[in-house]
Amino acid sequence: MPSGLRLSLGITGHRESNGIFASNRQGIETALADLFSALDKRADPQQMPRLHSLLAMGTDLMAVETALARGWQVAAPLPFGFRLNLAINAQPETEANARALLSGDGACDEAVAARAAHIERLAHRTHLFALGEQDAMITDLFLTSLADPLDETAAEAFSVAASERAAMAGKVMIEQADMIIAIWDGASPGPVGGTRHTIIAALEQGLPVVWINAEAPEEWRILSAPESMAVRKELAPIDRETGVDDLVSSLTASANVPMGDPLGDERWHGHSHRWFHAYRRIEALFGGSPSGKRIGSLVQHYESPEAIVTGSAATLLGTARALPGGDATLATRIEEDVIIRFARADGVSTYLSDAYRGSMVANLLLSAFAIIGGVAYLPFASPDWKWPFALFEFVLLAAILIIIAVGRRRRWHGRWFETRRVAEYLRHAPLMLLLGVTRPASSWPRGSETDWPETYVRSILREIGLPKITLTSAYLREALTQWRAAHVSVQCAYHRAKARRLYHVHHSIERSSEWLFSLAIFSVAAYLAVVLLCKEAILPEHWVHDLSKPFTFLGVLFPTLGGALAGIHYFADFERFGAISQSTADRLEAVDKRIGLLLGATDSELRYGRVADLARAVDDMVIAEIGHWQDVFGGKHITVPV
Repeated sequence: MPSGLRLSLGITGHRESNGIFASNRQGIETALADLFSALDKRADPQQMPRLHSLLAMGTDLMAVETALARGWQVAAPLPFGFRLNLAINAQPETEANARALLSGDGACDEAVAARAAHIERLAHRTHLFALGEQDAMITDLFLTSLADPLDETAAEAFSVAASERAAMAGKVMIEQADMIIAIWDGASPGPVGGTRHTIIAALEQGLPVVWINAEAPEEWRILSAPESMAVRKELAPIDRETGVDDLVSSLTASANVPMGDPLGDERWHGHSHRWFHAYRRIEALFGGSPSGKRIGSLVQHYESPEAIVTGSAATLLGTARALPGGDATLATRIEEDVIIRFARADGVSTYLSDAYRGSMVANLLLSAFAIIGGVAYLPFASPDWKWPFALFEFVLLAAILIIIAVGRRRRWHGRWFETRRVAEYLRHAPLMLLLGVTRPASSWPRGSETDWPETYVRSILREIGLPKITLTSAYLREALTQWRAAHVSVQCAYHRAKARRLYHVHHSIERSSEWLFSLAIFSVAAYLAVVLLCKEAILPEHWVHDLSKPFTFLGVLFPTLGGALAGIHYFADFERFGAISQSTADRLEAVDKRIGLLLGATDSELRYGRVADLARAVDDMVIAEIGHWQDVFGGKHITVPV
């Protein structure tokens, strides 16, 4: 477990060809060094910041050199494969120079060669995540635009395509970052994927932007929302001594990884405990058992962290290692840092779920049985023998208080929420990691009582970071195919079955509760009929006295049991949980259809952005489902069943 959440930065800014950048180069370099020094002061010595850069000539390379000199990690989400990225950013003016750069073994002009060498030298010291699945098409457009410099159509076609790729790589950088540093003159419009566009995209994702004015590098401003762009020049420059410190403090104030390992501190149980099966027993009795059995053992055996690697996760890990051109190191990190932790979180959460929900259902049942037991002496014993029934009632009421005290002291409710959030975040994480997709820092949900699960998972995913690959169409196709089979289709079927089961339980309990209340009304009506018939001398008069206690008992028995079932019905909220699962299944089915369409496309249409958007869509479903689930049980703490 990392000792802290690594600060992650993105850089965007003018290129060498920008006149303002060129004339203020020394001042900009000094400003970047000062800014990085200020960030260093806030960094954990064991968790140095990580810089993300697209490795373009100018601001990007200047920032990379500064970061590497400080011992920082540098990751580069490239818009193209490495050779094509090198060729484009070295700014060749002839087709011959471009071909020489693309092949890597040809001679080109001295200035172009120097720029290429500069990029290559830094690239070898960075972690490259190259979006190369469209390289063939982009290469053709690039060479065509250079073959005839006067062909405006060819130049525009290449410019549009390259800008789209830069914007896509910029989106990857923004998702990985806590903040963006921008070197910008405050006026240049720029294309899609350029500095201005990246600044706006970051602000729309909720990331703060430290804007260093390229015209006056000593002026630093903080842009905090898209509307900041409308008043950017009216914003007061920050105090360089305290402004960055305050910004980093605000970013880390709610993202402190707790001491130790909260998940590792949880005791592992290999199977469920029979004492905690009340909730699942109710599900089984009313037709909600996945096995279809109403009677019999409900003990669940949890897949251990040691067993999952060769068990249910074996196919996923095998796929991760076999992806064409994949990152073997990433597959190992997924196994060690994600899959094993998922198994632990899932098992612990399931156990705590039984403890919390089982104890609440048990309390509702014990409360009902205490009332019934307390009055059961009426038809079966004389008042002199009421004390055993009172003792029975006392024992059950005491048991309720003990369950409440133990449940609160051990935080069954809160720990279940926390570990379940960890498990669900990690369940979907492998595909996100394999695609270099992550939830932006500002978009993670916040828990009502604690947010350590979010920070815990963020720190794990942050440490793993981007895969070290050149992404291809074959990689995307295989990843998408396996993800569909192993995750989307499986989860869709699971939620469909769960929705049907929970709807059935909901209606069964509802009908049973109604029948019990109907029986209560019938028993009271029957007693009143006996009273009336005795008054009319149709029945013997002593029947009123003889039947008063049995009917009193029935008048308590039926509504008490009916009320207990109604209480369980309200607490468990089977119908709402069924609706949540039904909605999730519908949305997963829609994604499954989208995946099918995309897998039917040619390689030229199987683009990273489309696949990444599908991963983000499922990630949004995970977050939404957790939110709905917390809405149901968030306020239902272990308490007296009234």
